[in-house]
This record gives sequence, C-alpha cells and structure tokens, in this order.
Amino acid sequence: MERIMIVDMLNMYYRAYIVDPSLSSNGQPIGGIKGSLKILQKLCREVKPTQVYICWDGREGSSKRRKVNKGYKEGRKPIRLNRAVKNLTEQQEAQNKIWQMVRLAEYFNQLPVCQINIDYSEADDIIGALVARFRGKEKVIVSSDKDYFQLLDDSTLLYRPTQKQILNKNNIIEEYKIHPSNFALARAIVGDKSDNLPGVKGVGLKTVAKRMPILLEKEDCLLQDVFDLAIVENRFWDKITENKTLIEQNYQVMNLSTINLSPQNSRVIKESVENYPLEFARTEFIKMMMKDGFAELNWDDLYTSMNRIRIANAK
Repeated sequence: MERIMIVDMLNMYYRAYIVDPSLSSNGQPIGGIKGSLKILQKLCREVKPTQVYICWDGREGSSKRRKVNKGYKEGRKPIRLNRAVKNLTEQQEAQNKIWQMVRLAEYFNQLPVCQINIDYSEADDIIGALVARFRGKEKVIVSSDKDYFQLLDDSTLLYRPTQKQILNKNNIIEEYKIHPSNFALARAIVGDKSDNLPGVKGVGLKTVAKRMPILLEKEDCLLQDVFDLAIVENRFWDKITENKTLIEQNYQVMNLSTINLSPQNSRVIKESVENYPLEFARTEFIKMMMKDGFAELNWDDLYTSMNRIRIANAK
C-alpha cells in the first residue's frame, strides 16, 4: 500500500542535535547527524513508507512572512544543548551546527529519499504543497509543530515524536472542537508565542471554539465568515472587530493552504515528485559513517527500509 512520509527536517534535526552528545573520530560533535539517521531508521521501521520527503527550510525562508509581520520568529531563545560539558566556543558551535546539517543532507543524497529545499520558502510551505499534491493518498507528516494541525484530513496523519502523539482529523475535532481546516483561522485569533505572533488579548482556543461553533460546523471557513459574526455587540466580538488587522496578518502568515510558493518553486516540487530518486548508494553511505565514526551501530533496519522503498518506486 502506498504511504507517503513527509518530514519537517529542521524540527527533527534540532531534536537530535540537542540531545545527542556524540563526537566524531576527530572530536567534532556529530550527534545531529547520527541522531537524525537513528530517528529516520525508527520512523521508516514504524511507518513503513513507500516514499519519504525530507523538507528543509530554505535560505531566507522566513522572509515572505516577515514582510507581513516584521516580528515573525524574532526573540527566539538560542538552542540549549543537553550537555554536561562544552568543548566548543559559541562560534565553533554555530559552525558545527551548520556543518552537521550540510553533512546530513549528503547522507540523505545516498538514500532513495527526496530532499526539497527552496530559497525564500519554509518547510511549512513545501509540506503544505506536498499534502495538496498527494490529496487522497495516505500521508504521515512528521513534526512536533502545531502548524500542521490544519492539514489533517481523512488521508493525512501527524506524528509528533516529542509529544509521542499520532493525530488525525478526528483527534483535533474531539480535543479542540475546531475542524482542522479552520485551525489556522482559530490560531490567527489566538496567536502563536513560539513564532512571536501576538493574538487577541485574553482569548484562547477554548473561548474561540465556544464563541465560534461555525469553526466546527462549517469546513473551510473564511475570515469574512468570522467578521460577519461580529455584528453581535458584546466584549468578545468587540475584541474581534478591534483586532481585525492583526487577525488578518496572522492568518496570512499561518495559513498553509494558501501556499507561499511562486510558480517556479511549485515546479521544483512537481519535478522533485516526478523524479523521485531511486539510488541507494549503500557502500558510500557506510564509507561516510566510517569516516564520521559511527558505522559500528546497527543500521540493518534502515538498509531494509531503503531497499523496500527503492523497489517500490522502481516498478
């Protein structure tokens, strides 16, 4: 059975980078690479995908959203490593973090997985486009980010490894009383502290669900549907009207169904899908691990999964 796994790679890489203190044979931190490959092995073993899409944030990926909101993602705290001992300066640490990401992409190039990285676009945009392209096919998005709640439908699941959750459309409806297709709209009202997007003061998701049952009853609500309800005179609806511009800006940033990709970048995704890589360069992959000092680990499950994926796409 066809099953497509779509990975928010930076989200996965940072998890590994933070917690894995492993060093390479020359003493350089290598945990981001090793940990990410171990996570991929586990995901492929459990999900059993027939295709894997690795989605990276591109260069200046946040620039389009910052044009809408200059404060987007500003003020984020630097990543804190789970280490008892630090053997690098801050500058060396920053250089190593980038080197590990580049090296990890080189590892993925040896596998029958499809990497997509588009300048001036975030992984969110790529994942939104892939979900739309594979509509009706079974898909598993891998990320801890709540942004992807809005993409869940009858054929799309979200696996949140950090939270150890597997969510579907019905889970979101049951917990939040909001249809996933309206989740971006609800969050535009509430805001998102992690992305430095303020919402309507004093309004949370429970209040939105209670005051706006339309978000559960009607799929694919529009902003105007919400503003049309604000003719009722009470404090809640007054807040909605007073913050109309803020809500519109947040929605433009958060909504993944309105893909922030140019026609040229949409073609990049189309070509990536149509030219799904089939090569599994196992020998080169092993050579790279030997050079980096972790080839002794058991990678049999990863090799089995990659062979299965290669064969599935060669038909």
